[in-house]
Amino acid sequence: MSPARAADVVDAATRRLLDDRFEVVWATEQHLRGADSPAKPAALDPAALAELSLGADVLLTSWGTPTLGKELWSDGAGPKVVAHAAGTVKNLIDPSILEQGVGVFSAGPRIAWSVGEYCLAAMLTLARRLPRFDGAIRAGGWKQSAFRGHELAGAKVGIVGASSTARALITLLKPFGCDVVVYDPYLSAERAAELGVRTASLGETAESAFLTIHVPNMPETKGMITRELIAAIPDGAVVVNSSRGPAVDQQALLEHTLSGRLYAALDVYDPEPPTFEESVLRAENLLLTPHIAGDTTEGHLALAGYVLRDALHWLADGTRGPSFVDPATWSIAA
Repeated sequence: MSPARAADVVDAATRRLLDDRFEVVWATEQHLRGADSPAKPAALDPAALAELSLGADVLLTSWGTPTLGKELWSDGAGPKVVAHAAGTVKNLIDPSILEQGVGVFSAGPRIAWSVGEYCLAAMLTLARRLPRFDGAIRAGGWKQSAFRGHELAGAKVGIVGASSTARALITLLKPFGCDVVVYDPYLSAERAAELGVRTASLGETAESAFLTIHVPNMPETKGMITRELIAAIPDGAVVVNSSRGPAVDQQALLEHTLSGRLYAALDVYDPEPPTFEESVLRAENLLLTPHIAGDTTEGHLALAGYVLRDALHWLADGTRGPSFVDPATWSIAA
């Protein structure tokens, strides 16, 4: 990773761990292409991968690391571990390396906690109509008799996709005593009971006061939140999408939001970045953020340590920690 990216995802304790347990070779300026700054760290030059990987047991990667071609393992003596201090590894590695016994680790589950907090914050912000009240004050107003906020406590919350971000949100929702229903064809009744939720059809899940989307980017999830499904969401409901823009009929959701029928928080779009008309940008029942649900200072600094600790346990005795990428679930992983 670049020096600036390392400063973003490697905290002081992890640097000490690296110094204590490994002989570390960091990427340097000569391995980069593009400007290297905290605002936009430079990416590694793909041509530098072979040099940096030579003789390595562990590759510590992050955003800005080029795709690791399977040729790095072609001689049967490639790195034993890829520890990715970022989210999905689907654009980083060829799944064939998993079949060679390479341990791959992703910090996605750690990022999921940050996303869960974002979803909870968005739900509360819109339920209490805070942007509307904020707009009223800025316009010189005061009390607003035309609308009143709602509580999250005891409400029905529909969750589409039982991903790691969904599980983080479920944990955060526990103090609110919500009726949490989850649609996920891969979620067993036993696992749902462990999570303290109940399973439901996609249609029933959408009929909730709060609806949050937590699905991976797959052909099966493209457009799954259809215009018809959006029309069935109850009036005044809050919809949050922090997963993938293509999963939702964005135009339909915007139409129902601009009409005043729904409240929505969007962190992902189709395409990205989005281009919106002035009416969308002025809507006080629409919360727009630039794909930052998983982006927090504390969360980022924890990423390298999160995957490296699991990698060390795996190297020691084969323990599969929470960041281990299971080859058996590759096809449905985010």
